[in-house]
Amino acid sequence: MPNQIEIKKCTFCNSELLSDYCSTCGRPQSVKRINGKYILSEIGHVVNFEKGILFTVKELLIRPGSSIHDFIHTDRNRLVKPVLFVIVCSLIYTVLQQWLKFEDGYVGFSFKEVQGIEKVFLWISSHYGYSNFFMAFFIAFWLKVFFRKYRYNFFEILILLCFLMGVGMLIFAFYGVLDYLTNFKIIDKGFLIGVLYITWGIGQFFDKKKVINYFKAFLSYMLGMIFFTITAMILGAIIS
Repeated sequence: MPNQIEIKKCTFCNSELLSDYCSTCGRPQSVKRINGKYILSEIGHVVNFEKGILFTVKELLIRPGSSIHDFIHTDRNRLVKPVLFVIVCSLIYTVLQQWLKFEDGYVGFSFKEVQGIEKVFLWISSHYGYSNFFMAFFIAFWLKVFFRKYRYNFFEILILLCFLMGVGMLIFAFYGVLDYLTNFKIIDKGFLIGVLYITWGIGQFFDKKKVINYFKAFLSYMLGMIFFTITAMILGAIIS
């Protein structure tokens, strides 16, 4: 009686296994042990210039419109995932601000007479990653209104904003560090440049040749911030 050959099956999709990688789902059938080399490799993947955060920042600074357009329509592996990107960039800003204690010029409201509102804005200033993501919903609404003829859906516009607002937070952080090192009060200049960058990026994304698009982008950003602030105040008042 001939010996039966044992057929190996993929542990994930149960397909017949012909190599170390499944031909159906593409998953490896064994993983490397986690050690120091593995950790260093993972850190390298996050910050490398090929597909990591540094590469993403470089692309978004040089050609934000076309880079995000390519991410949405062509290749979603070259850039860091947008939600992760805005959270990491916001975390970098928060860590530097807490460490260097430079004046926070991003959200500097004070409502000590209404404790609920004060608590909401303290939460915002302590959780910029989540706050930026929530604020993006308000800005995306106005972008959808002003740029409706381009037929991008709401979630595609959110992706655009996550990338641009992430770089915006890095710009705020850069000027905060300069403010701390030079003792010049330039944090507000960083805020202005950050907003101008986001405006420029939005205009580049929709149609860089139309000057009116940059005006509509700036108006959308400011209206989004205003309505986000009003909503936060209403929430704080309800809490009080």
